[in-house]
Amino acid sequence: MAKKKLSFEEAMERLQEIADTLSAGKLPLDNMMKLYEEGQVLSKACLAQLETYEGRLETLQADAAAEDREE
Repeated sequence: MAKKKLSFEEAMERLQEIADTLSAGKLPLDNMMKLYEEGQVLSKACLAQLETYEGRLETLQADAAAEDREE
């Protein structure tokens, strides 16, 4: 069964839940490691999304600057 792709906001919310749970330190080590690994995957996915959006913003800004120069 494939996991549902989370939106950026959903992933960040889950990361916060994981951070809160890990900070409490009340889980067995094995469970904490599984949560940490999940957090790493979510963190990488969020970073990739941010980099994609950053690239899109740079393209939009470059296009806008080019249009301004043409006027």
